[in-house]
Amino acid sequence: MVCIIYAHPNPKSFNKAIKEVVLETLSAKGVQYNLRDLYALEFNPVLSARDFETFLSGGVPEDVRREQEIIKGAKLLVFIYPIWWTGMPAILKGYIDRVFSYGFAYEERDGELVGLLSDKKAFIINTLGASELDYRPSGMEECLIKTTDIGIFKFCGIEVIRHLFLYAVPYVSDDERKAMLDKVKKQLEEVL
Repeated sequence: MVCIIYAHPNPKSFNKAIKEVVLETLSAKGVQYNLRDLYALEFNPVLSARDFETFLSGGVPEDVRREQEIIKGAKLLVFIYPIWWTGMPAILKGYIDRVFSYGFAYEERDGELVGLLSDKKAFIINTLGASELDYRPSGMEECLIKTTDIGIFKFCGIEVIRHLFLYAVPYVSDDERKAMLDKVKKQLEEVL
C-alpha cells in the first residue's frame, strides 16, 4: 500500500498535475494506494491544548487516529507539496505535528529517542518558484533536506529514498513542465 500525502489548495496547480501522474502510475502498476488530500479533507492542522490532554491521557484524537491507521498500512509514503517560504505548507506541518506524535512515530527507550516507523520509505516531491541556481548555491536545498528528510522523517525511522525538487515551475515552458512530469513518473516507477 502507498499513502500519498498531498498539500496544495489550488485545483489547477502543477502539484495537482503531479498528483494525477502519481495516481495514474500507481493504477497502471496495480498498486493500491490511499490519497490524503489535506485541503480536500479539511484536515485540522492545529495541535491544540485538547490534543495535548488527549495524548497525555494515553488517547489519540479521532482524526489523528484515522491518519495513523492509514500510515501504519503503508510501506511507501509519497509527499507532494510546494515549498513556500522555504518550508512546507502550514497544513502539512500541522499534519506532521499532530499525526507523527509520540508513541506513534517515535518514543523514548532507555533515555534515547527511537523512530517507530522504520518499516516505511518516503518519496518527497517538491515544487519551487525559485530556480535551482537560487537554491543550490545558497544552501537552501541542503537546508530543506536537513530539516525534512533528516529532522522529521529519519527521526521517525522513515528512510527517504527520493527527494525530487522541481524548480522554477511558474517560469518554465510547458515542455519543461511535461519533462518534469515524466521525471516524476520514471522516478516513482523506479521505487515501486
